This record gives sequence, structure tokens and C-alpha cells, in this order.
Amino acid sequence: MSRNKAAIFLIVCIFFTGSFLFGQKEDSSSEPITIIANYKEKIKEMVFAKGNVEIHYKDVKLFADSAELNTETKDVYAVGNVLIQLPEEVVSAEEIRMNLDSLQGNLQKGFGMIQPTLFYEAENIERKDAGVYYFQKAKITSCTQPVPRWKISSSRAKFKKNDYIDMWNPVFYIKKIPIFYLPYMRYPLDEERSTGFLMPQIGFSGSKGFSYSQFFYWAMKRNMDATLNFDYYAARGLGGGFEYRYLFSGGVGGQLNLYYFNFKDDPEEESTANAYLFRLKHNQRLPLNFSLVADVDYSSSFDFLREFDNDFKRAVVSNRRSQVYLTKAWSYFNFNARISRFETYYKETDRSIIRNDLPEINFDSYKIKIFSPLYFSFASSFSRWEYGWESEYEEENQKYSQSVAFSPKLTFPFTAIPWLTLNSSFSPNINYYFQSYAPNTQEIVDEPLFSLNYGLNAEFTGPVISKIYYGAEGKAKLKHIIEPFFSYRYESPVADSDRIITQRIFYRNHYIRYGIANRFLIKKDKMPREVFSLGLVQTFYFSPEESPLQGYRVDGEIPEFSDIRGYLRFYPMGKYSLDVSAAFNPYHNTFSSLSLGANLGSPEDNVFLRVNWYKSINPYVENILGDRHQISCFGGVKIPRLSLEAQAEIDFNIQEGEFLYSAISLVYNYQCFDFRVELKVFYFREKPETQFLFSFGLGNIGKTIDFLGGMGF
Repeated sequence: MSRNKAAIFLIVCIFFTGSFLFGQKEDSSSEPITIIANYKEKIKEMVFAKGNVEIHYKDVKLFADSAELNTETKDVYAVGNVLIQLPEEVVSAEEIRMNLDSLQGNLQKGFGMIQPTLFYEAENIERKDAGVYYFQKAKITSCTQPVPRWKISSSRAKFKKNDYIDMWNPVFYIKKIPIFYLPYMRYPLDEERSTGFLMPQIGFSGSKGFSYSQFFYWAMKRNMDATLNFDYYAARGLGGGFEYRYLFSGGVGGQLNLYYFNFKDDPEEESTANAYLFRLKHNQRLPLNFSLVADVDYSSSFDFLREFDNDFKRAVVSNRRSQVYLTKAWSYFNFNARISRFETYYKETDRSIIRNDLPEINFDSYKIKIFSPLYFSFASSFSRWEYGWESEYEEENQKYSQSVAFSPKLTFPFTAIPWLTLNSSFSPNINYYFQSYAPNTQEIVDEPLFSLNYGLNAEFTGPVISKIYYGAEGKAKLKHIIEPFFSYRYESPVADSDRIITQRIFYRNHYIRYGIANRFLIKKDKMPREVFSLGLVQTFYFSPEESPLQGYRVDGEIPEFSDIRGYLRFYPMGKYSLDVSAAFNPYHNTFSSLSLGANLGSPEDNVFLRVNWYKSINPYVENILGDRHQISCFGGVKIPRLSLEAQAEIDFNIQEGEFLYSAISLVYNYQCFDFRVELKVFYFREKPETQFLFSFGLGNIGKTIDFLGGMGF
């Protein structure tokens, strides 16, 4: 009787614990199938299992409340809390039909997590290839809250493991509130660069109305990518841009930017011509160790930049430039050729001044030792240039000239005395001008002009005085160096100098320059590091009528002394610095220029501040257009406890007593995404403009930035 009770007890245990006691192999092939369940029944090739079902086959594990498996075809149907584990993939569902060999199948009401932290769910999931799923009525988010702080809902989607999620008809939600709709969106999963749309930027301003900016990033190859941009301004029109970046072997690389804006027709105002931008930076190594550099920044309309470029410092300075360099350096020699065009537009006078170099070629040598301590070097050039106001070009009345110059130099350095340094040199200057001014006129004629003069130069530094300060432990802490300096420069007179064509004035150097420098050094990592310097310098001209001051007068006389210039530099640490400079005019007893630049920390720190203050006047001429008095402050703070970052900038014209620009930016990191809000006020524009911008970031999707404004402010 006891034996019968033991047998019955054993049968009951087997019924409730399932086949974990006997876990038999249901297939005789080399890759067996193991099924564990509370209850299991096998009819021919079909296995029916219920209760805590586990199916193990190759690298696949499937868990469910119940399952049906064909051991010959490897087709499985499972329902109830289904979980399938594949190599580097885990998917949950309420119901699944899948082939364990091909791993193709269909899941109903599936959900899961994509590394690192992106959660998804869908009404239907179809797996066709390894790591590729097709979703119907899908939702994704990186938030872990029961009601996610953001999610994207789409009618259908394609998920490719470690690559991307393609979504059709996506709607972005914050909490349960729909924010915007797109016909298509790609969410990148790879930590590397991925092709897809960036998050949009939305804004509003009084003059441009509602604005919408959208970028599409194209990861072409490892060595090149591109960004396409679309801008919509409800009150002004449409704009589109293209940015292409490339890097090839052999030192070839660069960036190309194109932008075009189509203005909206306004029946109440005169139509505005459409505008475009073209910017190019290119570097390339050529055969024979030559290097080619191209730099182009061209805009069709300065007014367009002033009204639409949201980079304040670029919008208030209107320049066009186009230049191509060809360079080579070898042994003691250096070759440089440049073709260039520079144009600067002055808003106050509505005029542009232009300079063309077609071309400018220089062939120079470094110092070549003849015998100690005598060195030889030379400088040679060919220059062909044009210069003048835009109106002068239109009238073909601009200045122009071409010339050849050669200047050999002998240098004699003297360093035998430790506290005194002397550098002296002698250089003949040979110039041949293909054009010249007609005698006693400013008319340019094709009459060659040859000039020959020489220059003498002597530079003294010393006597140098220094003192070392020691700390309590007897180690050197600080070294103070005092360096007085004096230089003399003489250039012999040039015959027919009044016939030489120059862009502004022709002057001859004959002066002495003197000053003193104080330098303070500390020892850091066994190397001296300069942390503080202070200096003063002034120039006295022996021939003021041929000096750079020849255009100015004091009581009818040309000044002989230049301004006294001073500077102070303080660099206690890499992220902290103070720069102060000043120029004092001894004739008018006033400062002709004052500037201050202070940096406290950097934008990567929790607190940073940059202050730039500048004042300049011309004491000889009352010219309000040339005088400036301006201050700029840019700073920011990060509050990690509140997940908040703030930055602000103010530019103020002290001379006119008016603001030029102000901006504030707030970034709030809300666990699984971040908000960015910007408020900018452009006072300098024809109609002062207040601009509000809003953007946000989601996980691996970058934020669209202002194509016409660059990063930040």
C-alpha cells in the first residue's frame, strides 16, 4: 500500500512540475528542441504545451503561457505573455507565429526595448529578416513613466536593428497632447552618424511671422555627409539650403554651403529680388608638395544678411570675399600665389569698397647662414591689384597697378651678452611699376617707374633685469622680467614717390620706437608659463611729412609722436583671462582707444562670462562714423539639480545710447528629452525685430539649428 501511495505522489509531482524532470528532446536531428512546461502532449509531429512554457532551440528561447510546435517544420504558435529571446534581441507579445529556423513570423500586440533605452509597442509586428521588423500602429519613446513624457505614434514603421526606425504618418506627443505631424520620419538607432530628419525648429517674429525650419541629415559615406535645410517664414517667403562636408585621402577636404531664399510677393510693397548665399572652404594637396586653399563667402544681397542672418556679429558686418591660395614651402624657401576679391559694404553710406588681387605672388627665403653671425634672406613679389569704391568700378575709374619688387636682406644678430640682444639688418628695395601717376596729377598712365632705395634697421632689447621670488619651502615660485626695448628704422627717400600708385597713401619709414615690457612667469609642469605681462610703446617719426601721420594736423603741424600704446594681459589659468589695451594721444590729452576683454570659465563649465568693451575715436578728425563705443556681454549658467541651462547675450552701443542686440536661451533637460527656447531682439535692423524660437531633442535625433545663425547665439 505504501508503494502505491508513493507512485501516486510521484505522478502528481510530474503533472505539476512538468517535463523539467525529464526534459526530453523532441527531435532527433543534430539541433534538438527542448520543451519545458507544466503540461505537455505530443501527437505525431505536433507538441502542445501549457503553463510556464519554455522552448529552447539553437540560440532561440521562447516563453509563453501556452504553445503549439511542429517539430518537423519548426513552426510555433504561442499565446499569453510571449517572450522570445534571440541573439541580442528580446521581443514581447500577446501572440506569436514564427518559424524557429528562418525566424520569420508575426507578433500581435508586441512591445520591447531597443538599446540603449528606446521602448516600442505595436498592434502587429512582422519579422521578415534578421533584425528587421515591420510595425503596424506603432509607438516609440525613450521615457520610462507609465504615461511617457513624449512619444511618437505612427500608422506603420520599419525597424532595422542598430540602424533606424522608419515611420510613416508620425505624430509627436508631449504627454497625451499631439504637437505636430509629419508624413515621414526616420529615427536613428546607431550611435554613429545616421541619415534622417532632425527635430524641427518653430518660431515667431513680428516682421517674419510664423517660422518653421527643418533639416535632413544625409550620412553619405564615412568621409562625407550633407545637410539639407528648409525654412518657412509666413510673412516673407521660403528658403532652402544645402551643406556638404567632405574629407578624402591626400589631404583633400572642405565644406560647401548653398542657400536660396524666395521672397513672398507683397502687393503693398515693391517686390524684393530673391537672395542667395555661396560659401566654400577647400583644402587640397597637389603634386610637388604644393597646397591649394579656396575660401569663398559670397552673398547676393547685404540687406538680406542684415535682415535674416541671426548671427549678430556677422549680420552687422557686411563682407564678401573670394580667394584662392597656392602655396609651397621647402628648405629655406616659401612660395605663395593668391587671387582674391574683397568687398566691404558700409550701411551708413550705402557704398561698397572693393579690392582685387589678380594675382599677388610672393617668393621669399628664410634666413640662410653665410658665416656666423651673418645671415642672408630675400623677399620678392609680383602684384597686380585694383582698388576703389563700387561706383568707381562702374565708371572704370578705380585705382589699379602692377609691380615687381625684390628686396635682399643681410641680418646681423648679436647675442653674446646675456642681458642684451641686438638685431640689425640692411636691405635694398628694388621696385618696378608698370603704371604710374602722370606728373603732378592723379591720372593713371602706362608709364613705367623704377625706384631704388635701402633700409637700415636696428633693434635693441635690454638691459634685461629679472628677479626670482621663492616660496616658504625654498622653491622658485615667480620670476619677474623687465625688458626695455628700442628700435631704429631708416628708409632712404624714394625719387618720384608722388607718382607711385598706392591704395591710400605712400609713406616712408624713418622712426625710432621705444618701450618697456614686464613679464611674470610661474613654473608649471617644470616649464615656465607666462601669467602676467604689461607693456608700453611709442614711436617718434623723424620725417613726419612722409609718415603714416602725414594726413593729420595739430595747430597746422604734422604730429611727430604716435599715440602711447599700452597693454595688460593676465592668464592665471586656461579658462580665465583678462586683456586690457589702451592708446593715449599726447597732443589732445585723450585716449584714442580703450579695450577690455575678460573671460571667466568656458561654455562647458557651470558658470561662464565673457565681457568685451571697446572705445575708439580719431582725435584729429571729427568723424562720428569712424568712432565706436560698444560693450558686449555673453554668459551662461548650468543648474544640474534643476536640469536647467541658461545663456544670455547683450550688445549695447554706448556712443549712441541704444541696444544693438539681446538674446536669452533656456534649455530644460526633461529626463528623456530636452526643450530649448530662445528669445532674440535685433534692434539694429530697419525694423527692430523680436524673435521667438523653440526646438527640442529626442534621444538620438539632433535638433535643427538656425541655418542663417549658426550654433548658439
